[in-house]
Amino acid sequence: MAVVQDQLEIKFRLTDGSDIGPKTFSAATSVATLKESVLAQWPKEKENGPRTVKDVKLISAGKILENNKTLGECQNHLCDIPGGLTTMHVVVQPPSEKEKKTTNQAKQSKCVCVIL
Repeated sequence: MAVVQDQLEIKFRLTDGSDIGPKTFSAATSVATLKESVLAQWPKEKENGPRTVKDVKLISAGKILENNKTLGECQNHLCDIPGGLTTMHVVVQPPSEKEKKTTNQAKQSKCVCVIL
């Protein structure tokens, strides 16, 4: 059984091949906190960046990490080499069609009253 590390060094690989980090996180850090860190460090010059934490998916060792898990709980998917650097892939989820329709409907639906 692998020993759980107290600190993990993680870098985040974006879809264009650029990286955020590396940065050191505690094993008690939640995946949601990692996503907040990615959101805060997202390069401003990149188009189509995430707007909220819900737009970000983190993938490690082919597994999508769940927000409510900690790094310690996900560690079997992470690097087994003590002191090694873990690379997580960041995927930005595009807005769903439902969100787009709601936004478009809000713009298009204008009420007009005519009194005859």
